[in-house]
Amino acid sequence: MRHQKAGRTFNRDTNARKALFIGLAKNLIEKEQIKTTLPKAKDLRSVVEKLVTRAKVDTVANRRLVASELGNASAAAVKKLFTVLGPRYAKRPGGYTRVLKAGFRYGDAAPMAIIEFIDRDVNAKKPAVKPEVAAAKAEEAVATDAEETKAPKAPKAEKAATKKVAAKEPAAKKATAAKKTVAVKRRATGK
Repeated sequence: MRHQKAGRTFNRDTNARKALFIGLAKNLIEKEQIKTTLPKAKDLRSVVEKLVTRAKVDTVANRRLVASELGNASAAAVKKLFTVLGPRYAKRPGGYTRVLKAGFRYGDAAPMAIIEFIDRDVNAKKPAVKPEVAAAKAEEAVATDAEETKAPKAPKAEKAATKKVAAKEPAAKKATAAKKTVAVKRRATGK
């Protein structure tokens, strides 16, 4: 008899199962929407909702408890839980996530699902751009705009030369395409 044995084992021992849900929970907290198998999504829901409930009250003790549940290298997830998700769901009594069925996986026909936070931030899934990188891209865009405005117009002779080169390229492409079809025919017939 299986009394007091609720929950799925996912064909893993206890430690592997805990590691699986820690990884899934971190990803869900950081991206606010992930795609996984339907049974994993259903079991992940209870893990994440307990963490969000604890994050609604920002104390040192709660931060330490959440950090111990999420394991090492979870500083970013703990910070997002207590600064973003906790205040977002402060008035909500529960039910912070939803599971949406997403068809079947191509390889093994496993039922897939999308688990996401209710009222999620759509931009959370996009990779965060560091401020230095964003500043460098902005400077580069300004520099290219300045060069385009200062660049003198090309003389007519240079334009004619570029047109001739452009006209020769399609003929070269046709020749290589013909060689490829001949090679394919030879391989197919053995001649």
